Amino acid sequence: MDLEQRVADLERRLAALETAGRTAPRPGEGDFWALDGLRERLADLGAADGGVLFTGAVRLPTGEQYAWQNGTLTGDLLEDDWRPAADAFAALGHPVRLRLLREILGGRRTAAELAGLDEVGTTGQIYHHLRQLTGTGWLHTTGRGRYEVPPGRVVPLLVALSAARP
Repeated sequence: MDLEQRVADLERRLAALETAGRTAPRPGEGDFWALDGLRERLADLGAADGGVLFTGAVRLPTGEQYAWQNGTLTGDLLEDDWRPAADAFAALGHPVRLRLLREILGGRRTAAELAGLDEVGTTGQIYHHLRQLTGTGWLHTTGRGRYEVPPGRVVPLLVALSAARP
């Protein structure tokens, strides 16, 4: 398929999505609309081994909104060195760190606000956890002792939590 045909096909599919509006299939209704779209895209790329796609449109309790997606070919994932991911996963492996992330997403952004929470430990322990999360990219400082989950990490964090649900 040449470039003009691919662009025309993309425009046609975009127009269909825009027209569908609120009548688009919803997750959980038994329709694999996201999976079908991924398979179509993989076929266009000639990716016989498949791929992984995760995406999300999120509105936090603070009113902030994030839209994000990431797709990776299966072969690329299987060939990658997975060791660098260990620290990022390890940082999420502590209940207090997960609580801090949840509270920060919910609007508590300063160490002082976080220290006022029950069952998160001493101020020193909180700073230890915040350093772990910052060092692995799950948090960054915005100045004056304020923390936030970087925009490019909000949806991946929620995807990781979703994947870990029983």
